Amino acid sequence: MEDSDNARQDELRERPWIVLSTTYDVEAWIDQFNRDLQQAVKKPHAGRHGICFRLAHGGALFLHTSGEGDVLLDVTPEAAWVTPVIVAATGCNPPASQIWPLPGSRLTELLLGLSSLIEATRIVTDHDFRIRKRSWQDG
Repeated sequence: MEDSDNARQDELRERPWIVLSTTYDVEAWIDQFNRDLQQAVKKPHAGRHGICFRLAHGGALFLHTSGEGDVLLDVTPEAAWVTPVIVAATGCNPPASQIWPLPGSRLTELLLGLSSLIEATRIVTDHDFRIRKRSWQDG
């Protein structure tokens, strides 16, 4: 039991970011992240899991994808400075709140745009992405 707990902690620890510079790099990273997340999450339908990007200049972004591939991006108040980068990378207007609903088709562009600003990542298994079950099922 202790070995499995140590392995789980290892999966959830912060990892230094390596700048991604091509769409191939991003797609390979997404594939690896998906595998790591599936191993780390016991209840994949829980909807509270994703990744945290710690930004080099302060703040963090929490990213969750739905089963349909849509993206929720939780931009902490300390990371609000990155708003123009998100807008430029995705072509989406800022929402009224800190939660950005983004089409999954913009994930590669989002990661390419943010890549040089990310310092580290970690898997999160219990983050309040403020997901309303109805909005994901109906939309």
